[in-house]
Amino acid sequence: MNEIALVTGGAGALGTALVKALVARGDRVAIFDGTAAKQRADELAAELGKDKVVVATGDLASLETWKNGLAIVKSAFGDVPALAALVAGGWAGGKALSETTDDSAFTAMMSSNAQTVHNALISLLPAMVEKKHGSIVAIGSRAVARPWTSGKAAAYAASKAAAVSLVQVAAEEVLETGVRINAVLPSTMDTRANRNAMPKADPTKWVSLESAAKVCAFLLSDDAKDVSGAAIPLYGRA
Repeated sequence: MNEIALVTGGAGALGTALVKALVARGDRVAIFDGTAAKQRADELAAELGKDKVVVATGDLASLETWKNGLAIVKSAFGDVPALAALVAGGWAGGKALSETTDDSAFTAMMSSNAQTVHNALISLLPAMVEKKHGSIVAIGSRAVARPWTSGKAAAYAASKAAAVSLVQVAAEEVLETGVRINAVLPSTMDTRANRNAMPKADPTKWVSLESAAKVCAFLLSDDAKDVSGAAIPLYGRA
């Protein structure tokens, strides 16, 4: 497609699969990730070609990181992204709300799952709206549609619901400009971490990284030109 795309969490499991899919179809890609992921992100950029992939790292809940990162993208590719996949996020659980004694999990989840999406939207949308061209997809969770399945992980469910609400409000706000914003709601993803954490589960029922990456790439393509404001179930058979 020869677009400039951005993938937050691009050094993670789904992020890596999506970065590879976007590069394979002809896009140039900026990986935005945390500082702890810098080595993995640099290795991925070296594998795919540093003329095709650039890396910016920092706290994605910080607007300063976004400002600096977009400057890196513009310097490398000559413009800011027209496409973005907001994959970065986290999970925390452990106790029912009636047993919780502090707000650490809630604060962490709102920062990693909702604040990062908020900062991405306000950083990316002005240029997209000005050009009347752009598409964003955010990774939500099945917990958004089925919050009762997130017992002992209420902070996670609430933060993903907040992220999807931001996406759908923003989608309506920019609808007439031609900029599209969507979310996908995956169930359990088939990652090495999830296999290690749930060794007795059947991963064939989970959502494959390839499948999820293809859905996101579709939403970031002209083939999805009539799709905006959607929260698409991506449940597999889990």
